[in-house]
Amino acid sequence: MNIQNTIETKVKEGFLALYNIEIPSVEFQATRKEFEGDITVVVFPLLRYKKGNPVQIGEDLGQYLVENVTEITNFNVVKGFLNLVIEDSFYTNFFNSIYTDAVFGFNSPKADEKAVLVEYSSPNTNKPLHLGHVRNNLLGYSVAEIIKASGKKVYKTQIINDRGIHICKSMLAWEKFGNGETPESTGLKGDKLVGNYYVKFDQEYKKEISDLVAQGKTEDEAKKEAPLFLEAQQMLLKWEAGDAAVVKLWKTMNAWVYAGFDVTYKNLGVDFDNLYYESNTYLLGKDIIDEGLESGVFYKKEDGSVWCDLTEDGLDEKLVLRSDGTAVYMTQDIGTAIQRAKDLPDVGGMVYTVGNEQDYHFKVLFLILKKLGYSWAESLFHLSYGMVDLPSGKMKSREGTVVDADDLMVEMATTAKEISEELGKLDGYSEEEKEELYKTIGLGALKYFILKVDPKKRILFDPKSSVDFQGNTGPFIQYTYARIQSIIRKADFDYSNPVTRDLHEKEKELLKQLELFPETIQQAAANYSPAVIANYTYDLVKEFNSFYQNVSILGEEDLDKKIFRVQLAKKVADVIKQAFLLLGIDVPERM
Repeated sequence: MNIQNTIETKVKEGFLALYNIEIPSVEFQATRKEFEGDITVVVFPLLRYKKGNPVQIGEDLGQYLVENVTEITNFNVVKGFLNLVIEDSFYTNFFNSIYTDAVFGFNSPKADEKAVLVEYSSPNTNKPLHLGHVRNNLLGYSVAEIIKASGKKVYKTQIINDRGIHICKSMLAWEKFGNGETPESTGLKGDKLVGNYYVKFDQEYKKEISDLVAQGKTEDEAKKEAPLFLEAQQMLLKWEAGDAAVVKLWKTMNAWVYAGFDVTYKNLGVDFDNLYYESNTYLLGKDIIDEGLESGVFYKKEDGSVWCDLTEDGLDEKLVLRSDGTAVYMTQDIGTAIQRAKDLPDVGGMVYTVGNEQDYHFKVLFLILKKLGYSWAESLFHLSYGMVDLPSGKMKSREGTVVDADDLMVEMATTAKEISEELGKLDGYSEEEKEELYKTIGLGALKYFILKVDPKKRILFDPKSSVDFQGNTGPFIQYTYARIQSIIRKADFDYSNPVTRDLHEKEKELLKQLELFPETIQQAAANYSPAVIANYTYDLVKEFNSFYQNVSILGEEDLDKKIFRVQLAKKVADVIKQAFLLLGIDVPERM
């Protein structure tokens, strides 16, 4: 149990002893630098349970804690904040207890805990992954790893959008203009080859629209009557009817894309436990509509279409089945969610990593699933995130103006190379070691830049500033880790045994930061936010650098101090590595 848990238990006990009132929780914050103390109890939230002067309540609680918690040596109250002074021995005992813990802060899944399914990526098979997919993948993967570290079993999944008119556009363009090209004959990754034909379709389609408009058609008429578009629609109908030639082409081109995606996922460092394909799920949900009609969750209009009336819930009426009996996306998503719950009966919640333009869709989906009576629907979460913008403006797949994920990763490594060479940090490295390091730094910069931002916020991505070796960046944190490894390599004495001694102020501040790690993981999991881990790690690194600049480590003459400081530096490095693991970022041993 950490000091915060101990104090929370004792504050609850104290409130009951002093006022005969039970309180459900206690709010903490770090003590501000200008006041004496190590941890602060925020008194204001307690006023809802006990009316009175917050300063007096703080004094009462402070006195109770000093008398009942050995580790608390003193306290002071500033307005509604109870600042507590913790004795050094608590922190040294805490440190000695975690020093050899290889997975400090990580919890193993509990047998009776429901699993969580995290969905991310979910691309279309008509183009390569782009910068928007990068944010999606990094967020989903990191959230899955954080939830796992918090003590829950996690399934990582995606639904691959492998059917529909957009897929047929690529297929048709390849058929018409491809001359039998393959990934092997062109040397292109399969997803890039197929994406080129998606762009080609759009180019030729626009020419046909222009010709029709010149012949007197309106633009809307021209879009609907363009021969290419009509052919693509016809191809989709053939696919749905199981036409052998169309299905064969569809399987061939999708296989190209999957092979390309696999390379990108591996380079990006993300993975999945299971996959769903829209071609297998697009008919799911229609049976559920019949059940919902019987139970009154849905109703049928005169034209035969089926709807869900959500007006009493502050939303609108939602179509779930067209008048011709065909499903809409909502129907499919209802069916897929229910199918997943059947496939993975230990799942108690699902996290959907999807951009914020789909906020309304998921409000409706979750509400309908609740109305249908599924208990796990209470634990559904839309991990909504903002778009990634570039200085050059918005990306468009159809026009081929997106930032390709593979190209971006190469560019990040190149940027890391340029900056590293300018700084002259890599003496003694072989060319192979340098190239590997550039990838580690570049990819770390990209991931950290994206994950340090709250998911809900838009990001303006600037590759150059993300590879800065100063400030709140991935390379700055990686460099600190490498610096600690250098200290450890130079430590030519036995530092394996614990020592107990009075702490330097900078040592204590660093220990206080380390102690927050387990709680930070829980907070990040509860908020589905890798930014909580990223910014904790930056704070830890800043605290370490302040420690490094203010105390001697290897140059210290007192052996106990020297041993303790090397141990402390090593544990900080361990936590940096563990935290970055949750973000999917590697740390180099040398830089």
